[in-house]
Amino acid sequence: MESLTERERRVLEAIVQSYVETAEPVGSRTIARRFGLGVSPATVRNAMSDLEEKGYLFHPHTSAGRVPTDRAYRLYVDSLMRFPALSAALEERLREDLIAEGSAISAIIYRAAQALSVLTQELGVAVVPSLDSVILEHLELLTVGSERLLLVLTLRSGVARTVFVQVPGVLHPEAVVSISVVLNERLAGLTLREIRQTLPERVRDSAKTSAENELLDIFVATGDQLFDLADPAPDEVVIGRTSVLAEQPEFSTGPKMRELIELTEQRAVLRKALESRADSVGLTVTIGGENESESLSRLTLITAPYRSGPLSGVIGVLGPTRMPYEKVVALVEHTSKLVSDLLR
Repeated sequence: MESLTERERRVLEAIVQSYVETAEPVGSRTIARRFGLGVSPATVRNAMSDLEEKGYLFHPHTSAGRVPTDRAYRLYVDSLMRFPALSAALEERLREDLIAEGSAISAIIYRAAQALSVLTQELGVAVVPSLDSVILEHLELLTVGSERLLLVLTLRSGVARTVFVQVPGVLHPEAVVSISVVLNERLAGLTLREIRQTLPERVRDSAKTSAENELLDIFVATGDQLFDLADPAPDEVVIGRTSVLAEQPEFSTGPKMRELIELTEQRAVLRKALESRADSVGLTVTIGGENESESLSRLTLITAPYRSGPLSGVIGVLGPTRMPYEKVVALVEHTSKLVSDLLR
């Protein structure tokens, strides 16, 4: 990235702050008057011309002012912005929002995304924790119909999941009880990943009757699906209040609003963007064209991972590249730490 003089850096910082606040192209007189740089509007104008030449600003045809480019926001995030601490009142409000009702993991993540939407006025986003490395403590088989079982999985960290198992033919209660015992003996204490990878070998030759053998064959044949709880379904990509983005000037026209609606409906795009950050350490900020997906190319995605033992996921904020980065970064970082604490 091309080096800037100290004056250029100060002018660029002022332009970014002004544009984030007003959503209006910024002129030299505004910068000279509001930000106390100690130089004339003419000097600011020269610095702005140099910044435009270097790719940090662009000049809308309908205005005499300048607008920051993605490159400007990147420099701002990397080396210009300050990281203010959250107030005690804001921290307490965030904690109260997250522990409001119920301690289920999905409920905590949902409330965290909602809280981020409200507090940042951007779109809170998150994925539920990956369960691939969580250990199975106990399973139970319940008959719910003549050809249907309910598999109840109790996982370490207090997580529980239920999966329906379709059985062709008549269920024999004795076989259900026996296979439940076998599966607990052979699988309890393993991670879900280990179960999927080794299920056939672990339960081989454990059936004593033909009815047990038929039921066990079903678990062997469908084990990859029954014990695959690691990848959230599309509706488990959590999205906060889209209405806060609808109020942003960037989405004031019909076509842009349709783009926003389509994005929130295409959960697979958001899930891919979020899950690609699951192994990251600390904060990740991708701005505009830095995002892999074309549908995110005019947006900024700020995320941080949350972890508690084997549970992990990503939470963050999606919004226009024109966003109050200091505030959003502080809130995302604090929320990820708070979610990690609550999951423990």
